Amino acid sequence: MLVIRLQRVGKKKFATYRFIISENGRDTQANHIENLGSFNPHDSKNGLVLKTERIKYWLSKGAQASDTVHNILVSQGLLDGKKKNTVKISKKRAEKIQKKKTEKAPAA
Repeated sequence: MLVIRLQRVGKKKFATYRFIISENGRDTQANHIENLGSFNPHDSKNGLVLKTERIKYWLSKGAQASDTVHNILVSQGLLDGKKKNTVKISKKRAEKIQKKKTEKAPAA
C-alpha cells in the first residue's frame, strides 16, 4: 500500500519536512517514489509548498495519507472530512484517566 507521509530533513533542532510517497513498510529515509512538496514549520507564511496536482493524482490511485499529512491536507482544502487524532493514548493510560475522573465525580 502506498502512503503519503513526512520525511524529516534539515539540521539538528531545526527540522524541515518533505511530503513523500512510499510503500507503507519502508523506512521514511529509504528510497521514495516521488517528492510531493515540503513543509517548514518555522516559516508560517511560506512554509508549506505542495504539488497539489500530484497529490490528487496519487490519492486517486488509492494512496493513503498518514494522520499528520491528512490533517495538513484537510486544512489546505485538498481533502474533505474531519481531522484525525494524531496522539495515541495507551490502554493503561486511558484507564488511569478514567479512574481519576470517577474519583473526582463522587467528591463533587
